[in-house]
Amino acid sequence: MARFKDTDNTQGQFMAVNLKEQLLPDTFEWTIDYLVNKADMSLFEKKYNNDERGAAAYPPRALLKIILYCYSRGIITSRKIEKACRDSIIVKALAEDCEPDHDTIATFISTNGGAVKDLFGQILTQCAQLNLITREMFAVDGCKLPSNASKEWSGTIKELRKKRDKLKEHIEKVINRHREMDKDEKAKKIQRPYAKTLGDNKERRERSIERLENKLKKLNTFLKEAEPRTGAAGEEVKSNITDNESALIKSPRGYIQGYNGIAVADSGSQIIVSAEVTGSGPESGSFPKMLDSLEENMKKATGKEEPLKKALLEGDTGYFSEANLRAAAERGIEVIIPDPQFRQRDPYFAEKKKEKAGKKRFGAGDFEYNEKTDSYKCPCGKVLEYKYDITLRNNSGRKYHAKRADCAECPLIERCIARRNGKRPFRTLYIVEKKYKENLSEKMREKIDHPAWRELYSRRMQIIEPVYSNITYCKGMNRFTLRGSEKVGTQWKLYCMVHNIGKCVKPLGERCG
Repeated sequence: MARFKDTDNTQGQFMAVNLKEQLLPDTFEWTIDYLVNKADMSLFEKKYNNDERGAAAYPPRALLKIILYCYSRGIITSRKIEKACRDSIIVKALAEDCEPDHDTIATFISTNGGAVKDLFGQILTQCAQLNLITREMFAVDGCKLPSNASKEWSGTIKELRKKRDKLKEHIEKVINRHREMDKDEKAKKIQRPYAKTLGDNKERRERSIERLENKLKKLNTFLKEAEPRTGAAGEEVKSNITDNESALIKSPRGYIQGYNGIAVADSGSQIIVSAEVTGSGPESGSFPKMLDSLEENMKKATGKEEPLKKALLEGDTGYFSEANLRAAAERGIEVIIPDPQFRQRDPYFAEKKKEKAGKKRFGAGDFEYNEKTDSYKCPCGKVLEYKYDITLRNNSGRKYHAKRADCAECPLIERCIARRNGKRPFRTLYIVEKKYKENLSEKMREKIDHPAWRELYSRRMQIIEPVYSNITYCKGMNRFTLRGSEKVGTQWKLYCMVHNIGKCVKPLGERCG
């Protein structure tokens, strides 16, 4: 017969635990403790005004250690962090046996944006001192993460008004149905055997109506104050009732209501040297801001006046625009940002080009100009009339439009107009009249076509993509829990800080060991 050890859960056993000894060297928690203890907390401490009156506050140093460690374990909500303060011996050791509540934790994160930004710079300086930043090559990209808001409450102002009207109708129908059921004796007889499960029907129905009325009230309040949001092209984009600074973004997993976390990573050890968020899908408009942030952070971290003098910054085709290239040139930063068609010019696709040679699209030379009417005739014999002057890609010229009906039934449409979003627009012809001396877009096309620059550009994904995999998959920081771009920006910097601290574990252990 099997024998087992004697157990007794009635006897208490006292264990002497030294919290400091729980932080073993060469571990992530020890690295957090070392770096935060070394950091200047003056900006965090400025917010406190309880030197003469008021209760003693939790030390910012302890709160930061708790938050950074919990984030690294995928514990990103304030209530779960509060629970970890009670349950985890490592968290207790970092917090020096403090047990802050969830409200203290959430308030601390959301009200210390400027101080967190300063701490991000201090951690970056430590990374530079550990020789983790090479300053040779950087890569920039965006990571789309869900926000603390539902996409079901997104829409244009017109769509939200329509939703409000439908909700009003639904509430009226629910109230009428409940009244009828209260009068219906047969319904009462059917539900009577299940009274224990259902509880008080009247009370339950009232709660249901109250929830619907709260939603309606929320919609009405938003529509009274809200103004239509406009996108980069001037068109109206969807607003959100819960967090109107977030956006409906197309991600690899479909459409999400969220923010785009943008980061610039160094090629040496994939240290994040700049981090910002934007509440829109395309991150192209944030490029000049990222350049300024990168330059500022690198000056502080390295102490050099021109830290990006010999550096190369790489971005994907989404950042390609004359404005972005000019922003980099004005700051004296070397960049590689290929145009969206650069792969089509790649020699590796030469065979595919031969296959498509018979389907070559029409160019400006295939259109016949009529000087008297200032119009062009297309290869199918249809007329394109002059509409307006335009500046495009740093060149000025004239735009000619065809009639939509002519293009719809044209037999040569496959060679003339490409599909956009599943639809074919009508033909527009752009004739360049004046080329500026410096066209950065054309220069970038020539630059990326050179084999040496293409070889350098192939490094981009190796630098930036593992960073996002570490943050979202390995660390579990895969959504934002705060609302508003300023607060979300603070949380994004904390996420990036966790990534950078993880890179410091081994070199810091070797130095201090």
